[in-house]
Amino acid sequence: MTLTRRHSMPFGAQALPKGGVRFRLWAPAARRIELVLYDADTPRHIEMHALADGWFERLVPEAREGTRYRYRIDGGIEVPDPASRLNPEDVHGPSAVVDPERYRWRDAGWRGRPWHESVIYEIHVGAFSPEGTFEGVERRLDHLVTLGVTTLELMPVADFPGRRGWGYDGVLPFAPDAAYGSPEALKSLVDAAHRRGLAVMLDVVYNHFGPEGNYLHAYAPQFFTERHHTPWGAAINFDGEHSRTVREFFVHNALYWLEEFNFDGLRFDAVHAICDDSTPHILTELARRLRAGPGAQRPRYLVLENAANQAHLLGAPGGAETFDAQWNDDFHHCVHVVLTGEHDGYYADYAHDVHGLLARCLTEGFAYQGEESAHEGRARGEPSAHLPPTAFVVFLQNHDQIGNRAYGERLAHLVKNEDALFAAAALLLLQPSPPLLFMGEEWAASQPFPYFCDFGPELARSVREGRRREFARFVRFRDDAVWATVPDPVVPETLDRARLRWEEIPQPPHARWLERHRELLAVRRREIVPRIPRITGAGSTILSEHGAFTVGWRLSDGSALRLLANLTPHACRAPGVAGARVIFSTRPADRVSGTLEPWSVTWLLESDVAERTLHTARRTHEASRESTR
Repeated sequence: MTLTRRHSMPFGAQALPKGGVRFRLWAPAARRIELVLYDADTPRHIEMHALADGWFERLVPEAREGTRYRYRIDGGIEVPDPASRLNPEDVHGPSAVVDPERYRWRDAGWRGRPWHESVIYEIHVGAFSPEGTFEGVERRLDHLVTLGVTTLELMPVADFPGRRGWGYDGVLPFAPDAAYGSPEALKSLVDAAHRRGLAVMLDVVYNHFGPEGNYLHAYAPQFFTERHHTPWGAAINFDGEHSRTVREFFVHNALYWLEEFNFDGLRFDAVHAICDDSTPHILTELARRLRAGPGAQRPRYLVLENAANQAHLLGAPGGAETFDAQWNDDFHHCVHVVLTGEHDGYYADYAHDVHGLLARCLTEGFAYQGEESAHEGRARGEPSAHLPPTAFVVFLQNHDQIGNRAYGERLAHLVKNEDALFAAAALLLLQPSPPLLFMGEEWAASQPFPYFCDFGPELARSVREGRRREFARFVRFRDDAVWATVPDPVVPETLDRARLRWEEIPQPPHARWLERHRELLAVRRREIVPRIPRITGAGSTILSEHGAFTVGWRLSDGSALRLLANLTPHACRAPGVAGARVIFSTRPADRVSGTLEPWSVTWLLESDVAERTLHTARRTHEASRESTR
């Protein structure tokens, strides 16, 4: 059985069921708009009809799938369609008409997966495979299935300038970048994933447009407002005059990806940089519209990146006006400090009590819940202990935390203690929150992931200069000879260095790391996932002066999931837990000797009797600590 999918929207070029195409553009600053068609040797200029409130429209009976077009503004500049479904010649070229119903979907039986089952695998389409395309990703989906992944997450694919980029500087948010393939190729990837039981998420950027190829200022400056400013300049206008149309543009973009491409979820980039003083906030409106629309038929994941740790935006999976989860940078920063000892930049906020803050992340979500951040110079976050574990996506690595380093080093490059890395992997993959792996992490890929882009000469020069200033705060990068060794983001070789080398998987130590990750995810699927919905609370205790700790998650049946973690170079005594069953340990002998060896974690399942025994042990330990003070 096959079916078709289409999202109808007031923007862009809509191929009509009985033939022809309706072209529609919002250009409130323009007096005259011409549709320029490139379906003959000489471009044809067709006057568009001016409608109310800055809209222009024209129905062209002879236009069809593949017709290329631009809009001419007041007899001058020609621009692509801001709601283009495809721009084959990149962001400065003409747009192309796409009939979404040409693709025949084969995933009619797909009903999605509950959010609490999620194991997320983040990829950059251009660096994941040798082909650097949607098709290249599709060919490797079986690797993710055998690994134990449930959800594939794509970094942004909206059309960005050039053929190389992370995607966060996109300017045509409805058009999959042609460097990765056609819209049909992206649909085929999602379709194939669903047939294998994999959900697929997409990273979207609603906080700014990229600096090259954004023509909105020429005919719709109302998209932006000087009332708010972001790191990229004037903010997108979500709360001023004309903001209703701007809000609809982004709401329809989210609906478009979920309906027309059948994505299972969206990750909203850096929402702390979305400025909106109106009610409802654009994020609340997005949640409402997406839940009432495609989210009403099956689970659709809505995930935030939010440096402000705004817990009020989060809730239980599928909440009518809330988001399912947020990327938990606090968890990452704690583990990174533990493993590397780095304490500059934002890591300085975690170094003073890193093990205690990590335990807080595991039991309450955020490490910073309103406390003062020395790095930011202000209070950060909101109380989050009331939220379920599913409200926090946790990770050891992601595109930002690797790629924003000067050389793009992965943890396997920075940490040579294999026991420490194994303990961190076991912590990540067996704790109850949805874990995220960054592509190649499962086999300790040797490739870095440095920042790369493909801007024009003037902007490329600005990027180079900006990165030099950014890293000048590190003394070693002030040396010209050292800086010369940092990858240049604008040359093709930098992307080439980031592209995964799949041929290294069978080689040591990569094969061993892959087997470990497969084993851990099998344990998660068998022991952890069924218990996540039954978690009713959590608590933690520090076990040693060096920072070893235990965390317990209480379950509704009276049992408890227990973590014993010694992420330090010092051994310590393990608390006795009568009747507990070992689910997994990085050092199986630990449970026999009663000692937590350095860089080890052990996971146990306790009965309600065992829980009371451990509570007594905690009280004894705390009394002992008090008596020695």
